[in-house]
Amino acid sequence: MPPQPAIHSEPMIPKLVLDTNAVLDWLVFDDPSCRAVSGAIVSGRVNWVVNEAVRSELAHVLGRGVVERWAPDLYRLWRVWESHSISAKPCASPSPLHRPRCTDTDDQKFVDLALDTGAQWLITRDRALLKLARRATPLGLAIVTPERFNPKAAPDA
Repeated sequence: MPPQPAIHSEPMIPKLVLDTNAVLDWLVFDDPSCRAVSGAIVSGRVNWVVNEAVRSELAHVLGRGVVERWAPDLYRLWRVWESHSISAKPCASPSPLHRPRCTDTDDQKFVDLALDTGAQWLITRDRALLKLARRATPLGLAIVTPERFNPKAAPDA
């Protein structure tokens, strides 16, 4: 009988979701507090998951001219988005009855994306999202500021 090929299991790369302000902090303002997050994404240690809803919100914010005075390089921003983000593919997620609900309905899309894709982190500074942290932890999701992001400390579901 010929030898069987070795089966290599590829380690699962942890995932994270960035809310719009975290994306702006990284790609427009070059905020030093985002360096651990951006370093983990660019190096491939984590996968940054996105979907059309979060992309549309970012495009809307940029289109309103909110960051114009910082003269963002939009070509670079979208190039980084395209080369480092991964379009979401939903996986098993908590039932809607057990899903934390954000008081700001516009921000619920980030919680839903994180839970629907099995992301380990949601990076944000938004108070309404941060208030959900305690309820999200048992679901395997850490909702943290960029400063508190630690890619070596993924929560367990």
